[in-house]
Amino acid sequence: MNPFQAGHNALGMVEWNSIAMGIFASDAMLKMSEVELIYANTICPGKYICVVRGEVAAVRASVEAGIAASPTALVDDMVIPNLHPQVFHAINAATQPGKVDAIGVIETFSAASTIIAADRAAKTAEVLLINVRLATGLGGKSFVVLTGEVAAVSNAVDAGARTAQDKGLLVYKTVVADPEPRLFEKLV
Repeated sequence: MNPFQAGHNALGMVEWNSIAMGIFASDAMLKMSEVELIYANTICPGKYICVVRGEVAAVRASVEAGIAASPTALVDDMVIPNLHPQVFHAINAATQPGKVDAIGVIETFSAASTIIAADRAAKTAEVLLINVRLATGLGGKSFVVLTGEVAAVSNAVDAGARTAQDKGLLVYKTVVADPEPRLFEKLV
């Protein structure tokens, strides 16, 4: 499945605080509708996530099935009907920026809220998503790193952070103008 094919660029995720219930509910998600499984695995601290993509209705039904299968272990969930194409690349850390004027970071308490923040940031301003880190080895937190001109990065970070803040899941946000190259190399 081409992630950029019209109608097939919806992304859904459910995050649970129980590995056993996450596996159980992920099975329900995949049995519910025809979706492509992107990721189903443990993340820190003892959480489990399932990420699917496909047509909007199928993704929505899949996510709803995952929530219904284990509502007491639910941490967060999301469905983004028209995911910005950069998010797929950033989740895989497959983006290599050229010149860097500024970097922005949005840190959240859940993997789903970071993807929503990354999508909103990319749709708000002309920025490049560099990396979306989904909670593995991060104590349950997740973050997105993006780059562009200072004003664009600032606007994108503010918009993306607002989506996490509205759910009470924002940890911190920052914008660094003219980042030190040695530090930037470690972020990519």
